[in-house]
Amino acid sequence: MDAFTAIAEPTRRTILKMLALNGKMPATAIYKEFRATPPAISQHLKVLKAANLVGVHKRGQQRIYYVNPEPLRELEKWLRQFSARVEKQYSRLDALLEKEKAKGQGPHQPRLFK
Repeated sequence: MDAFTAIAEPTRRTILKMLALNGKMPATAIYKEFRATPPAISQHLKVLKAANLVGVHKRGQQRIYYVNPEPLRELEKWLRQFSARVEKQYSRLDALLEKEKAKGQGPHQPRLFK
């Protein structure tokens, strides 16, 4: 499962946020935070685990979930690179617009309204 696909769903993002804030959490504590059924939340946890965004270990009968930070770092790195490219394009566009704007500010500026 692709990490971007996994975090596309709001419930899964909420689960990740909960785990990031609380550290390790048993599945039962996660289930209690949602109106959805435990099997539905279990499916979300399964997707997050398949995407390697969360890890799980057993403690007796409980499953304890925690955030796996490495894939999140990779997502963050990709987002930073993407943002840098977009910002570079916007900067070039801004420069071009400023250049065009400066061209129109001479004594021969056309009149738009009479």
